[in-house]
Amino acid sequence: MSKPTPISGFPEWTPAQRMIEQFVLDRIRTTFELYGFAPLETRSVEPLDQLLRKGDTAKEVYLLRRLQADTDGPAGDDALGLHFDLTVPFARYVLENAGKLQFPFRRYQIQKVWRGERPQEGRYREFLQADIDIVDRDTLPAHYEAEMPLVIGDALRSLPIPPVRIQVNNRKICEGFYRGIGLTDAEAALRAVDKLDKIGPAGVTELLASTAGASEAQAKAVLALAEISAPDASFADAVRGLGVSDPLLDEGVAELTAVVETAAAHAPGLCVADLRIARGLDYYTGTVYETQMIGYERFGSICSGGRYDNLASSGNVRFPGVGISIGVTRLLGLLFGAEALSVSRSVPTCVLVAVTAEEDRAASDAVAAALRSRGVPTEVSPSAAKFGKQIRYAERRGIPYVWFPGAGGDEVKDIRSGEQVPAAAGEWTPPRADLKPLVGPAGTGV
Repeated sequence: MSKPTPISGFPEWTPAQRMIEQFVLDRIRTTFELYGFAPLETRSVEPLDQLLRKGDTAKEVYLLRRLQADTDGPAGDDALGLHFDLTVPFARYVLENAGKLQFPFRRYQIQKVWRGERPQEGRYREFLQADIDIVDRDTLPAHYEAEMPLVIGDALRSLPIPPVRIQVNNRKICEGFYRGIGLTDAEAALRAVDKLDKIGPAGVTELLASTAGASEAQAKAVLALAEISAPDASFADAVRGLGVSDPLLDEGVAELTAVVETAAAHAPGLCVADLRIARGLDYYTGTVYETQMIGYERFGSICSGGRYDNLASSGNVRFPGVGISIGVTRLLGLLFGAEALSVSRSVPTCVLVAVTAEEDRAASDAVAAALRSRGVPTEVSPSAAKFGKQIRYAERRGIPYVWFPGAGGDEVKDIRSGEQVPAAAGEWTPPRADLKPLVGPAGTGV
């Protein structure tokens, strides 16, 4: 077999990086469950008509088809795609299982998703997301929109990563404002504003004119709204200062004020009202979220989501929801690229049990079994080489302790300090800091 060529956009972490990822996932999962979210996993494929129903995603969806597909077979077999997010499959799951669920339904979902976009630093074609959503039947109180940043703030603060800032806006503010200044195509205006960071005010002005039919005065007003940003409820005064009136605008201002004030009471500085945040997907109808990691702002959001009212419906019954998603692979990819995270050792093993001679391997295996039964990650030396060679094997792998079985009693050695003491496999326990690999910012000595 010739040397394989890597495929861009499909990351494969090293074992050490994978241990960091597992640590991160455990912390995120723990936080989600502390807030009462139950685990869920949905299938990887969805019908194409569902994947393409909401948002400008047609170019990103990966088609799923057998190599020897029967062209005369059922159309459904040829119309499946890999999901590009976890919200669309979740909405489908709610519709299929509504009779079995208790509402409001709170779920978390940690799965891979696939998007056929151009790979670049922090952006991948296959990546892991960690989602939470709250869905209710017919109506969903706005206070759930204020809860989302609290959960995400706690989850990300539990990780050894730089601080984050959650930027929040409300689609009702934008749509009510656009309606108040006479713009009729709110979706086109939102999509234009969503490109503000990429193409700048001049580019957005042109886009507003060509796609939303905005006049020069209307485009100027749209940009003035997008410029409003505040870490507290003072954004509301800035919006009113623009002199536009509309009931939907007032509703959005009230809801966003509640989000910002709730977040400030829970974690000052966590949220900032930023009225340029629009989110590109069409299904959002209320609060929207984007999360910046301080020092990595140029790479965009690492966590985003929003309120949706029309994504899931069956006849006259609607299932409105609000959700937010952490881009786990995106977050870790940026930090791995900057060498900003480290793990104290590259293997889970805490103890290497030495082998005195191959005929005595069973004795070493028994020691390892006794240690494992008490929760100490242990492996047995691969060979009965000289003890110095077995110690060097442990050093290369970062294993902190070597255990020496002996007829006159066992001993365990901390190969970092050189201290060697008598020990019994049924009693000895390593220091808590050595039991499992520690994850932390690079340079902190973990």
